[in-house]
This record gives sequence, structure tokens and C-alpha cells, in this order.
Amino acid sequence: MKLVIIGFGQCGGRIADEFVRLNVKARVLRGLDVITDAFAVNTDVADLSGLARIKPDYQHRILIGDGKTSGHGVGKINELAAEIARKDADKVIENVGDNEAVFKADAVLLIAGAAGGTGSGSIAVMTQQIKERYTDKPIYHLIVLPFEYEEATEARTVCNVATCLKSSYLVADAIFLVDNQRYIRRGQTFRSNLTEINTWLCESFYNLLCAGEEKKPRYIGARMLDAGDIIQTLAGWTTIGYGKCQTELITSFSQ
Repeated sequence: MKLVIIGFGQCGGRIADEFVRLNVKARVLRGLDVITDAFAVNTDVADLSGLARIKPDYQHRILIGDGKTSGHGVGKINELAAEIARKDADKVIENVGDNEAVFKADAVLLIAGAAGGTGSGSIAVMTQQIKERYTDKPIYHLIVLPFEYEEATEARTVCNVATCLKSSYLVADAIFLVDNQRYIRRGQTFRSNLTEINTWLCESFYNLLCAGEEKKPRYIGARMLDAGDIIQTLAGWTTIGYGKCQTELITSFSQ
């Protein structure tokens, strides 16, 4: 299964960056490309500059709302992010659709942190715009829930999460939910935890995305799970859980 990845905000951009690494792994180990292209969309230019793997050009690292924020973010105000997304949607659509990535992909995966401003406010708006352009592509959301301390110390967090989940449910074909708090490891730095969580998260998609893309006869069984099977299965809410040594997609069900 091939995906176009679009990360919104700091959290979404970092996870999109990690998906690029996952594609390198699939290419090296299995000779497959599972990510046709990856993009990061943000109102904060510093967050875009801090990415390591997404192509470092304005077509892949897309700054929106610079007229309102001067490239310094929306300060967790997701209403402002939604307003910016409506105004700058064409900028994102043109950059994403300016190559063959979307046409080669089986689906589009949009990623955001539910507690932030840019990601939580723009993901649903952008989804609606993308669905209007690419009517034959399922649009999935990967939404990351906040740590407990964020809920306790940042007043807007709960409101942002509720708004993000409600608006996403109305437009996405399926939603993958990730609870940061379930992954946290005591005794590690915040940065180390974030890095490990993002790695585990993307690794949980590895076999799923490689399914149906295998071309070596010795790895092809009597029955194969392909992109069509996955698309027919994904609907409603899907959780990503953590096992003893690995992450795994737990379940998907229709609403």
C-alpha cells in the first residue's frame, strides 16, 4: 500500500519526517517504495527548518499564514489555524499535486497533534479541500493525543483535542489514534521519549504498508493482503497500541 504523507504542525511534521525514514527502510530491505511523497505544513518556519528527512524545498516544507503569524506559529489557537488553512489551502493543494505522488498513491495520510494549534486547527479544513480535488482517494488521519501534563498545565489543550477529534470525524475516512501517555518511559528525557514514540508509531505501519507491494516471488503466498483489502477494512476509529517489544495496529471498526 502506497501513501502520500502530509504532516501538520510540529507534531505532524516530525512524524511525517519519520515516515520518510520508514520508506528508506522498506526500499533497502525489501526493494519497495511505500511512501510516494511526504510534506510538512506549518505556520512556524523554525519547525519546518528543524526537519531532517523531508525534502528541504518550499514545495515539501510548506509555510502557511506567514502574513498573519510572520512565520512564528499560532500559539495553540486552533481557530486561527483553521482560518489560515481555509485561506492558504490552494497553496498546499498545488504543492502536493504538482507531481505524480498523489496519483501513484493508494491513499493520503494526514498527521497532526490534537493538542496543538496548527495541526489540530488545519487538518480537517485541509482534508475537505483535498477530498474535493481527489475524489477517488481515501483520506486517513493519524491524530496524536497529548501527554497528561499538557492537559494539566495548558488550558487550551482539552478544548483543542475535542475540537480536533470532532472535526476530523466528520471528514476523514478513518482515524488512527495514538495516546502519547501510553508510550512514555519513565526516567528518559522528553526529547528521547518523543523520538522513541515517533519511531515506534511509524514502525507499526511497516508491514501494513508493505502488504501487497511485494514483487519477489519467494515472498508471495497463496493469499495476499493488498491495498484494496486494507481500504475496505479501514473505517471509523483505529487505535495503535504498544506490545512488549513492538507497536501494532489493534483494531478498526465501522461507526
